[in-house]
Amino acid sequence: MAERIKDITSISGVRSNQLVGYGLVVGLDGTGDKAPFTTQTFTNMMSQFGITLPEGTDPKLKNVAAVSVTAELPPFAKPGQRVDVTVSSLGNAGSLRGGQLLFTPLRGADNNVYAVAQGNLVVGGLGVDGNDGSSVTINVPSVGRIPNGASVEQSVPNSFARGDSLVFNLDQPDFTTARYMVDKINDLLGPGTAEALDATSVRVSAPRDTSQRVAYLSIIENLEIETGEERAKVIINSRTGTIVMGQHVRIDPVAVTHGSMTVTINEDFQVAQPNPLADGDTVVVPETNIEIDDGGESRMFKFGPGVTLDDIIKAVNEIGAAPGDLMAILEAMKQAGALKAELIVI
Repeated sequence: MAERIKDITSISGVRSNQLVGYGLVVGLDGTGDKAPFTTQTFTNMMSQFGITLPEGTDPKLKNVAAVSVTAELPPFAKPGQRVDVTVSSLGNAGSLRGGQLLFTPLRGADNNVYAVAQGNLVVGGLGVDGNDGSSVTINVPSVGRIPNGASVEQSVPNSFARGDSLVFNLDQPDFTTARYMVDKINDLLGPGTAEALDATSVRVSAPRDTSQRVAYLSIIENLEIETGEERAKVIINSRTGTIVMGQHVRIDPVAVTHGSMTVTINEDFQVAQPNPLADGDTVVVPETNIEIDDGGESRMFKFGPGVTLDDIIKAVNEIGAAPGDLMAILEAMKQAGALKAELIVI
């Protein structure tokens, strides 16, 4: 199936940037934290407003919480634009519901401020405590969001308008897809316009004028190309028992037997009493019964050469193998060299 170039690639150097900051949330209904760094931050903030607390004073904060503030700055974001922020408690605050984030600078990896955040939190979680110590929590009340809560202060430089070419990076590296992409662009714009650098990157010549480059890329990113098929893979999630097989999974001739043994242990207690007029005590005697069921005859099935995914699924369904048993069968097939696929256990 054909896919648009814009859906399977990204342009090198054009990316979002992560921002992070540290701030205070105020106005909580007694659900603030009691961390010492919260008190220190509050004291420093008050001193910036010209209010000096006496040394050793404990403000006994209940409505204030120290938080981390994170945001993702989109590519080409300009000063004055707004972005969403996520606010997370750093201390032991019970809930951030109803709180307001105070002015918080957001910094990038270079420690420069690229945005500032402030506003009222939207918290989806809820926590309720009872007087007897019981509590009910729905979702996570210690994390909230502020839609459009940060204002961009400066843009991040990028390489979009520099040079005579642009590099498209495939989301899924594949030599076949890279070749299809090069052929499609060269057929439309002329030989030599695009060249594959490796299985991931395709370099495309581009005009230097910014407006022409935007229109040029609009044409390229809407081109539809065929994508190379993924290599044969079998993905096993050992925690959930999920098994996913790709369409090109093949199996060489192999015989598999599947059997199970069930051991059941029942332990009952019998009361033993002494004979009349006998000098003895009533005691409880355990009685243990052990039953072993080997599941009947072992079931063996044989795969012939060139077995497809449909054949594997049909055989597994016929024997009624559980996910755990199927995992063991697939791993044994891989060890025997019969499974022609990459086996990935996560």
